[in-house]
Amino acid sequence: MSGTPTDPEPQLSVHPSSPPEPEGGLQPPSLLQPPVPTQDPPHTTQIQQTQNTQTQIHQTQIQESNPGLQHQVKAVWINHRRKLLLFGFSLCAVILGLIYYKHHNPQHRRTNQESKVTPCLSPACQWASARLSSSADPFTQPCDYFLSSCGSDRLSPGGRGRLRGQGIPGHPQNPKEETAWTERRGQSAERDNRGLREEEALDRKTVLLQYLRGILESNHSAGSAAEQKARGFFHSCLDTRSIETAGAEPFLTLIQKLGGWAVSGQWNRTDMNSTLSLLMRDYATFPFFNLYVGKDPNETPPGSTKRYIQIDQPDLLIPIEWNIRTLKSQANAQMLRPFLASCQRYLALLGAPPSSSMHHVWTFISLSSELAVAAAPLQHRLASGRLYERITLRDLQTKAPAIDWLSCLRAAFHPLPLTEDDHVLLHNSLYIQHMSRIISKWLKKHEPSTSPVHTFMVLNLLHTLMPALDSRFSDTENNLSVALGHTGGVAPRWKRCVLETERGFHSVLTHLLSERTAHREAEEIIENIFSSFKSKLHELNWTDAKSFQSVMKKVTVDTRGFFSNYVQLLSMWQRRLSQLLAEQAEAADILSVTPILLGDELLFPMGMFVPPLFHPSYPRAMHYGVMGFRLAKDILHLILPDISSQSDTVLAVGECVWGHYLTVTEGAAFSLSAAQQQELWLQYSALKITLQAYRQSLRNDPSDTSISGLSHTRLFLTSFSQLNCNSDPYREFMPLESSFLITVLCAESDLCPAGLQCPNQTQQHSLHTC
Repeated sequence: MSGTPTDPEPQLSVHPSSPPEPEGGLQPPSLLQPPVPTQDPPHTTQIQQTQNTQTQIHQTQIQESNPGLQHQVKAVWINHRRKLLLFGFSLCAVILGLIYYKHHNPQHRRTNQESKVTPCLSPACQWASARLSSSADPFTQPCDYFLSSCGSDRLSPGGRGRLRGQGIPGHPQNPKEETAWTERRGQSAERDNRGLREEEALDRKTVLLQYLRGILESNHSAGSAAEQKARGFFHSCLDTRSIETAGAEPFLTLIQKLGGWAVSGQWNRTDMNSTLSLLMRDYATFPFFNLYVGKDPNETPPGSTKRYIQIDQPDLLIPIEWNIRTLKSQANAQMLRPFLASCQRYLALLGAPPSSSMHHVWTFISLSSELAVAAAPLQHRLASGRLYERITLRDLQTKAPAIDWLSCLRAAFHPLPLTEDDHVLLHNSLYIQHMSRIISKWLKKHEPSTSPVHTFMVLNLLHTLMPALDSRFSDTENNLSVALGHTGGVAPRWKRCVLETERGFHSVLTHLLSERTAHREAEEIIENIFSSFKSKLHELNWTDAKSFQSVMKKVTVDTRGFFSNYVQLLSMWQRRLSQLLAEQAEAADILSVTPILLGDELLFPMGMFVPPLFHPSYPRAMHYGVMGFRLAKDILHLILPDISSQSDTVLAVGECVWGHYLTVTEGAAFSLSAAQQQELWLQYSALKITLQAYRQSLRNDPSDTSISGLSHTRLFLTSFSQLNCNSDPYREFMPLESSFLITVLCAESDLCPAGLQCPNQTQQHSLHTC
């Protein structure tokens, strides 16, 4: 400092000298230490006081002899004070900046959310947490997961997954990507060894059937008598030991109840129409034609709820094929040999004498072949205008006199008071007339003692009751199915038992399912999804106002022993048709797992909202990420099947999403079909609709729970990414994995977890929003 003497600057205050600091330097500076009391002798104290007094006198003398020095000392102190003030202001600014950063930084907000989320500890949530923990986390490996088929661990060449582009002509699957798969193969094997590879995801219908199975297997002794009957039927269906022990005897007893049959040589020669009425009423068996109940699409005015009995050609047991040259059906010659063998096997199991069984088999095949001539595939009948032909029962009796139509239909739909003036709908009038002529001919042609028409009806009854017979019959049926080229496989026993129970105890299962459905949670998610969907409709750039108005009309929402048992079930199932015909009201399909568009009204069946996809204790983030997305996607497919021709927004968004994918994968650009662009727009829109609906739900009630410590938005996106590892009926139109839509969504939002950018790739901020 200028003007400062070269002598040491005098001290402003004098402190008692302190003991020397230890070499270790562990003690704080002496100024921060409290004074240490000493026991100095009085002589030493006097000396110190004398020295202090001399020092003060010396300072006073110096100040008097040099008055400018006092001003210098004040200037130095003021300068230090200014520096201290400046440092204090700087420190306050830094602290305020940190506070602002913490409260306004999205990443910090997400961190706070993760630390503040309330865990869900229900058994259902613990199961879901374990499932998520055993799956690949999409946000820890975004470069792999969002480009893969259900996670990078499934992309190894030996795995079952595939890139979407592999099914698209011209898609660039370059060697660089193949190298990446090879490098990750070791990681994949490690995951497999830990047992992290999940089984193939179940489709929605199987999930529902499993849930119904759990209801039927539960032992609720306090249930109603109807519930106990339903559970008893289900358990008797699973009791294969008793079924095997009974063998063919139950069916042989039933044949005797019907008056016997010519195959055994014991037959009471019952009337053909009497036997047919009995089969239709008590056993839901229709050998010569099929019966349905439904509306007439040509009904005026449109929207009528009236239902009609509908009569169609039967499902003939003999394998037939359509001859496009003659426009007639005929028996498939190549399949006749295995069909003949199966018929012989059935008669042998029923105790038919070998000497006469071949005769009965040939007459059965011959009658079946003649009936098949007039049968026609649906497309041909539709093109030739054979569907929904309205006719009175009186006129039908004139057209096909071999069948006593009024008596048979009265038996099938008892106790409805049918008359000859009631209308029915025919779906193949030519077949009905042909069938009547064939039956009349065979009744006159053959001896009453042989009665191939009666044998034909009994063998059709055998086919109806096949699920209730022992494994020898089902094995014969399966062998024929394989010989005919049907490779669908055999459904597990429990699934068939659930389906059969539903046929006869539909109302009981509907009640049981309704009791267990979280109605409030389901209604809340439906309302929010649909509200978000309607908002999306207004955002579209419609080609004309008429298209928009026609779509808006649709957006109305309505949220509402085994053999003996099986025989009773068939009768109950037939009574369901009678009830449907009488009530003239839409019957809820308990096995439906997708929304139904009924006129201009959307119906959401209860079967959609069952575990493990939906549970009342789940966090709403999971509900929306899983069920919410499915609802939004189903609604869009149902209400906007032709949206690409109604709005140019679809093309623009589809190209934008596809551009994101090509940029990240560094692939060569090529065009998508209109169907692929529409599916891209639809699934991306469904994700945005669902996220908007979930955010609205959080605004209404911020107290959502979570699992695995994930923030609400991250749990939503993680649940969504896991869902799309499941089967999707629209896979063929989706050119990329649905989970990749997360990266497109996150490119325009700060809601997503950090770390979605891949190294050496185009940065996310350079991609425009879709």
